[in-house]
Amino acid sequence: MMTDSRSRLDAVRARIAHWPFSTVLVANRGEIAVRILRTVQALGLKGAVVYHAADRNTPAVHMADAAIEITGPTPVAAYLDGAQIIAAAQACKAGAIHPGYGFLSENGDFCAAVEAAGIRFVGPTPAQIELMGDKVRARNFVAQAGFPVAPSAIEDDDPNTFVERARRLGAPLLIKPSAGGGGKGMRIVRDLALLEPEIARARSEGQRYFGDGRLYVERYVERPRHIEVQVLGDGQGNVVHVFERECSVQRRFQKIVEESPSPALTAAQRRDICETAAGIARAIGYRNAGTVEFIFGQNGEFYFLEMNTRLQVEHPVTEAITGLDLVLEQLCVAAGEPLPYRQSDLHTRGHAIEFRLYAEDPARGYTPTTGPVLVWQPAQGEGIRMDAGIVQGGEVTANFDPMLAKLIVHGTDRANAIAKADRALRETVLLGCKTNIAFLRRLIAHPAFVAGDVHTGFLDAHPEIAAEPPLAADTLERLLAVASLSTRPMRDLADAIPDMHAAMGGWRN
Repeated sequence: MMTDSRSRLDAVRARIAHWPFSTVLVANRGEIAVRILRTVQALGLKGAVVYHAADRNTPAVHMADAAIEITGPTPVAAYLDGAQIIAAAQACKAGAIHPGYGFLSENGDFCAAVEAAGIRFVGPTPAQIELMGDKVRARNFVAQAGFPVAPSAIEDDDPNTFVERARRLGAPLLIKPSAGGGGKGMRIVRDLALLEPEIARARSEGQRYFGDGRLYVERYVERPRHIEVQVLGDGQGNVVHVFERECSVQRRFQKIVEESPSPALTAAQRRDICETAAGIARAIGYRNAGTVEFIFGQNGEFYFLEMNTRLQVEHPVTEAITGLDLVLEQLCVAAGEPLPYRQSDLHTRGHAIEFRLYAEDPARGYTPTTGPVLVWQPAQGEGIRMDAGIVQGGEVTANFDPMLAKLIVHGTDRANAIAKADRALRETVLLGCKTNIAFLRRLIAHPAFVAGDVHTGFLDAHPEIAAEPPLAADTLERLLAVASLSTRPMRDLADAIPDMHAAMGGWRN
């Protein structure tokens, strides 16, 4: 069945009075804080947020039933201060904390501290976070459980022979920090003569970003696809997968576009990869929402990559094709409820694509940009959803990640979804800082994307997508004239009356 989200919401609301919490604190900011609050309040619960002063006028703060200011040497540091966040939850009598994604969402110590304070953590157990957060431990666990992993060499096994064991795998190789994430510290080596200096650089980056210089090396799959599977577990023995998402369009190992179903998979491949993900989640008795990620090769082979023990940025793709509200399901599990459905109850409809709207300049190496939000007019219409954490009159700063919003489109099939996406991107207006909206339109118009022929190196292979198309000379002149006349000094100069003419007073010929 395609899940009826309204019926599910009504059924859960009927049981809310028996839940162990009535207020949920969102330990996050931006669009994900708004997204979580929406479901919390729809259930009839109270939603609270923490915020740094830099976020005082954001939509999440205005939307919440309670907002508690937190401080730190930097805005990011405030959101990473677990003790301060737990104190905020206690101050507003929140019985549960939802960490969203990023910040403390995959911090086992924070999860343990939340539970030690008698507060429900909307996520997995501390032990599950720690196991899957260490890529070497996670990989070993998955391999020992009989699931596919790429041939690799792990430094911890024998540091003295690490380089030689990596060399024996043969090129190309992918170096990864054990505690990594977000593509930081990852390096591709195609020439084995460069292996040792690249290992040294990766170790330095791992130590700088994560305080952990441990590494592992695995066989690099050329032109791989990045496919992930959404899983849900209730910690009571019930686990289901909620189908796959393709996340192959990336820049600097970070996702830009996600879609479901994957255009690369046959029905048999989809079944195999989804059941493998569910099997991994069952092996650890997983609780709450998580995502198992895989590298998918051109010949159909796939290998475990990592597991993210949290809600993903791209979760709306799954919601669009299944009708599930994944935040609602997370809250139900956190309240102690078992999953109410079996795998055979879950089905999909149509095709969904998510686009991350970034404040960045793709033509200049995807450099982050800043500026005021002068005009913000998100696209609307059937099958169009915009999750945003900005408001007109606000400011885009360098304090946080440059993602501003997410556009999610749902169509009858992939072609229909792409057509809706083009219209929605065309109708979305965000003025005040450079964004990647025009870049996204060029991306989805590219013949290879239309054909579904993408891989994780797709944008590197097609730099013309990121490049700004040249402007005609007369168009450039007109734009510069408009820009000049929109500034106060130039406008005052253009409107000024020369002294000689002003001295003539009201004289007329």
